[in-house]
Amino acid sequence: MPETLKKTTGAETEEATAAVSATPNVGKPRSLWSDAWHDLRRSPLFVVSAILIVFLIVMAVFPGLFTGADPRYADLANHYLQKPKWGNFFQEDWFGYDVQGRSIYARVVYGARASIMVAVIVTVLVTILGAVVGMLAGYFGGWIDTILSRVTDIFFGVPFILGAMVILTSFEERKVWVVILALAFLGWTQIARVARGSVLTIKQADYVMAAKALGASTSRILLRHILPNAMAPVIVVATIALGGYISAEASLSFLGIGLAEPTVSWGVDISSGQEQLRNAAFVLIIPSVMVSITVLAFIMLGDAVRNALDPKLR
Repeated sequence: MPETLKKTTGAETEEATAAVSATPNVGKPRSLWSDAWHDLRRSPLFVVSAILIVFLIVMAVFPGLFTGADPRYADLANHYLQKPKWGNFFQEDWFGYDVQGRSIYARVVYGARASIMVAVIVTVLVTILGAVVGMLAGYFGGWIDTILSRVTDIFFGVPFILGAMVILTSFEERKVWVVILALAFLGWTQIARVARGSVLTIKQADYVMAAKALGASTSRILLRHILPNAMAPVIVVATIALGGYISAEASLSFLGIGLAEPTVSWGVDISSGQEQLRNAAFVLIIPSVMVSITVLAFIMLGDAVRNALDPKLR
């Protein structure tokens, strides 16, 4: 009888050990950001948009890798509105020549720098300004919220393109930094509203209440508890808006109010090519297609990030 009991007990012990070893190891729970990155890596929308954006950024930073032609060199006698040679991949005459005999391919490559630089810097500025205004308004409330919200409403009521036109026409020379400041001055309102709404929800959370009860300073609560948790919707809006700033810069340059010669920009080329729409449409269409592809890539990236960060969309 004892031997049988020992055998049974030994068998049960072996089964229990096998069951424990078969149980998967439960690791440390992932944060919102790590969970979002896990989903993004498996999203075709994110992969395609990320590849496009990386390609465009490399082209903007290192244009010499893609062409050795000078985007400002004009040979009017030999290359006036010369049509594209679609078989000459990555060559000077791949996209043809414009009305001044300049290589459109070289200008497309070098034009990415100004267009993307304007959009990225504007996005960084409006994200910082909008997040600060929204956090202060949402966290403190009261008269601070009232004043900041009314100021936001005033700026939000100004038509974006029209306001930028008014600002830019007051400058005799419209360099890149002038366009950046004009767009950033008017573009922060949407992010401020999103940040304010996010902070209003987060400041009622238990961990924020616990931090207040433990005597944490306001700056610590804002920077350690509220800011990291309120940034998800802000990043989504900023990513989508980045493509809009590329489109805004091109629109202003097309109207002759944004960037101007000798700056190489897609918007400048679209503006100079509008007069040749009937007899040489490629001069206008090619930089327009580049703007559309870039804007689409950033919008796709913003949609992928939104799907990954919003639990309701999973």
